Amino acid sequence: MLGTYYYHEILRKTVISFGTLFNDIRIRHKDGDTSISEKRIPLAYGPMQKFLARLEQQADLNRAVQKIELPRMSFEMNTVSYDSTRKAGITQTFKASDGTNLKKVFMPVPYNIGFELNILCKLNDDALQIVEQILPYFQPSFNLTVDLVKSIGEKRDVPVILDNISFQDDYEGDFSTRRALIYTLNFTAKTYLFGPVADTTEGLIKKVQVDYHTNIDRETARRELRYTATPKALKDYNADATATLTFDITKTKTKIGVNDTSNLTVGGRIIIDSEIMKVKSIVDATNITVYRGYDGSTNVTHIASTVVNLLTTADDTLVEPDDDFGFNGLVEEFTDSKSFSEPLQEDVD
Repeated sequence: MLGTYYYHEILRKTVISFGTLFNDIRIRHKDGDTSISEKRIPLAYGPMQKFLARLEQQADLNRAVQKIELPRMSFEMNTVSYDSTRKAGITQTFKASDGTNLKKVFMPVPYNIGFELNILCKLNDDALQIVEQILPYFQPSFNLTVDLVKSIGEKRDVPVILDNISFQDDYEGDFSTRRALIYTLNFTAKTYLFGPVADTTEGLIKKVQVDYHTNIDRETARRELRYTATPKALKDYNADATATLTFDITKTKTKIGVNDTSNLTVGGRIIIDSEIMKVKSIVDATNITVYRGYDGSTNVTHIASTVVNLLTTADDTLVEPDDDFGFNGLVEEFTDSKSFSEPLQEDVD
């Protein structure tokens, strides 16, 4: 299993999503009630110490000092830890679709991602403006919708929890020293990591063939018996609503009336409510005879105007993996074949 390459970019997406929460915070400087200026606070990924060091560096003859303006914000991912409180069974799987094919995915693994957001300001009022625009959204969490696995459209709400807030004033020295007020906010994002995504289109049984031989030499022996099986839908998937009943039928009645028999064929399967029937004969334009309780379904009473749906190959192709579908069968003895016998019923008019 290890060595199979996959990369869903979940950690990267989580970091980017966290950063977008704070990338449009602004402050205003006022003179009384009149706004003098408005500034968008720059946000960068990196540790706070990096920006403090650049604030304190001195110019020399060979290199100019790179200017940093305050206020500004920085954030970084600082912890990754497994969250046992949200774990699921390690062998559990679920099915997801990429729009065309079904995919099999193991249950995701819960991980907590720790983030540190630093707010660096020269003026305390600037810092208070920034902090006040952040805190009300976390009570104590804020949900981010993250597209964790794009190939299966797996989007989940990732709670971002505000764990704690701390404050420090790094001002030391004389009046010429740069001052930096630092607010530090620690967050935890509760995300999920997914393993490789497997295509399950081959997991749905399309056809099974078992050959029995009477000779030990299987390469040259004549095949004595073959059993083949293919999936067969036991419920209507496409809701074709081919006809409707024209009168009530009891549990035992095999001659039934429908409003239209033009789309029904002898040998075709129909389903009324949850009972499957097989068309035995078409009597006329509005009456047919059927085998009741077909494919293991139960004979029940049906009332007039109930919808009659066809069960066709179109429904068979829509059978879902892991659905409790039935099988139609065919036994071949040498070159002769016969189908399983139909339930024998007499018409009760």
